This record gives sequence, structure tokens and C-alpha cells, in this order.
Amino acid sequence: MNIKIINKSSHALPNYETIASAGMDLRANITESVVLKPLERTIVKTGLFIELPIGFEAQVRPRSGLAAKKGITVLNAPGTVDADYRGEIGVILVNLSNQDFTIENGERVAQLVIAKHERAEWIEVETLSETDRGEGGFGSTGTS
Repeated sequence: MNIKIINKSSHALPNYETIASAGMDLRANITESVVLKPLERTIVKTGLFIELPIGFEAQVRPRSGLAAKKGITVLNAPGTVDADYRGEIGVILVNLSNQDFTIENGERVAQLVIAKHERAEWIEVETLSETDRGEGGFGSTGTS
């Protein structure tokens, strides 16, 4: 699949690190370091602008290493870039650790996954089909 991209960052285009990678790393495109204090959030710009085909979205997801090692994650994970959005891709990062975290220019802050999606059409009805689960919600299918 070909996707049009404008790169106004000082970094190379995102790329897949391995043949089986689902996501491409997004890098911070900032002029000076940003210190993210515990429980603070910020929008980190990437310098990237994309044009997706209709029927696709780009999902901005956390990087597992940053989350596990530093407590840094994407607040609205996954963030969605719609096919009709033409603005700069930004990443809403939050610091869930108890230590300051410094974001440097070029730092890999998130990953981008391109995904196909469907559009739903609602059919209003009075009843739904019965299932074994029924109305069982959170935790209703067991603990193991």
C-alpha cells in the first residue's frame, strides 16, 4: 500500500524495523527538550503529515519499552488519525511514573500502525438475539 506523506521533520521517514513489524516508530520533532513531570501530559509533534486512503486509519500506539521501563505511554491509546485529517501527527504522551522524563528531539515516542476499518450502519430493533453470556459485563467470563 502506498501512502502519501510530507516530512517536515529533521528525521528519516518512519519505517518497519523487521519484516513482521506491525508498527513504525514515530519520533519527536522538537526544537528543545521537554521535561514531562510525573502525571503530566503533553502533545509531541512529529513533523509528519499523511494522506490515508478512505477505509484506513493510522493508530498511534505506545511503545512497549517506554511504557515498561519509563512509565511513559500514549494517553488516548490508540489515538486515531482519520483518512480525511491533513494536519501534523501529534502524540499525546503522559508520564505515569514518579520521576521526570525528558523528551529529546528524535526520541522514539510512539508507534504508528496502519489499519483497515469498516463503517457500520445501524439497524434499530426492539430486541437482540440471546447468548449464554447475556448482559454479563466486566469480569463476567471468569478470572482465569
